[in-house]
Amino acid sequence: MELQKQLQNEKAAPEGKPSLWSSLFGKMDVRAYTMVGALVLIWVLFGLLDPTFLTARNLSNLFTQMSVTSILAIGMVLVIVAGHIDLSVGSIVGLTGGVAAILSNWMGLPAIVVILGTLAAGAILGMLQGWLVAYKMIPAFIVTLGGMMVFRGALMGVTNSMTIPVSDSVLALLGNAYFAQGFGIIIAVLAIGLIVWSTLKKRRSRQKYGFEVAPLGVDIIKVAALSLLVVLFVFVMNAYKGIPFPIIFVIVLAAIFYFLSTKTTFGRHIYAIGGNIEAARLSGINIRRKTMMIFLLSGLLASIAAIVLTSRLASATITAGNMAEMDAIAACVIGGTSLMGGAGTVLGALIGALVMTSLDNGMSLMGMESFWQYVVKGSILVFAVWLDISGRRKGAK
Repeated sequence: MELQKQLQNEKAAPEGKPSLWSSLFGKMDVRAYTMVGALVLIWVLFGLLDPTFLTARNLSNLFTQMSVTSILAIGMVLVIVAGHIDLSVGSIVGLTGGVAAILSNWMGLPAIVVILGTLAAGAILGMLQGWLVAYKMIPAFIVTLGGMMVFRGALMGVTNSMTIPVSDSVLALLGNAYFAQGFGIIIAVLAIGLIVWSTLKKRRSRQKYGFEVAPLGVDIIKVAALSLLVVLFVFVMNAYKGIPFPIIFVIVLAAIFYFLSTKTTFGRHIYAIGGNIEAARLSGINIRRKTMMIFLLSGLLASIAAIVLTSRLASATITAGNMAEMDAIAACVIGGTSLMGGAGTVLGALIGALVMTSLDNGMSLMGMESFWQYVVKGSILVFAVWLDISGRRKGAK
C-alpha cells in the first residue's frame, strides 16, 4: 500500500516537484474549502430568493451581527482544541453586559472604567471556572453548565430582571460606529501588503532551510485571490457607510489569537494537550496552568463580546447572550474544530460564524418562522460533527 501511494504521488508530481493541484489544495484543509463553498452557495441561494440579501446595507449588517459570535468562537477554539467545552460564555456575555450597564448607568462611571471593569469581570469568571476544571478536576462540561445557570441567575439578581439602558456616547460608538471610507482603503492597502510580505517571507524561509516550495505561479494565484477578497470586502462596506467598528474588533482579535495559537509555545502546548494529554504531561507541559489560562481567555473574550452587544443594543437585558454559546460551538465545529480536541483554527471558526450568521440573516429576511432557524442550524451542526468523525475514522484506517 505504501509503495502504491508513493508511485501515485510521483505520477502526480514528476521529478519531485509538486503539481498545481497539490500546491493549491493538497496541504490545505479540505474542510475549510468545503465550508467556503457552502458559504458561497448560501449567499447565492438567499440572493436569488431575496434580492436585498446581497445589498451593501444587508451585508454590512450581516458582518456586524456576526461580530459577537465570532469573538466568542475565537475563544471557544482554544477551549475545544484543548479537549474541553465552555457552555457558560453566553451567560457571561449577559452578566458582564449587565455589569457594564450598571457601572455606566447606575454608577455614572466614565467609559474607560466601565470597559476595564467589564473585562476584569469576564476574566475573573473565566479564571474561576478554569481553576475548578484544572485544579479541582471537575469536568468542564459540569463546571460550565453550572456556570451557565449561575451567571444567568446572577444577571437577573443584579439587574432586578430589568432592562438597563446605556446612554454613554463613547460606549455607543463601540458597537454602532463606522469607519470613514478612506480608512477602509488604508486597511485594504495594508492587508494586501501584509499578504504579499507574509507569502514572500514564507517562500524565503522554506528555501533557506531546504523545504519544498510551491511554484511561484501558485503563490501568485493565492495572493491575487486573497487580495481580491480584501478589495471586495472594503468596496462593499464603503458602498454603505464604511467598515463597521465591531468588525475591527473581530479582525484584531483574530490576528492576535491566530498568532497566539500558531506562533507561540503556549499555542503549541494547547494543541499538544488536546492531541494527547498523557504525552503532553510526560513532555513537561504544565497542563493545569494552561487549562486555567484558556478558560480565562474565553471569559475575557466573552466580556468583549458583551461590550459590543450592549453597545449595539444600547441596553443590557436578561436575555442578552441567550444561546450564544451554542452558536459559538457550532461556528467552531462547522469551521473544522474537532470536538475530540487537538485540531481547529481561528480562521475556520470565523468562517463557521459567517455561515451561522448568514443562515440567520437570510432566513429572517425571508420571513421564515424562528423555529426553522434552530432546525437548520442544529442539523448543520450534527452534519459537521459527522464529517469530523468520518474523517478521523478514514484517517485511522
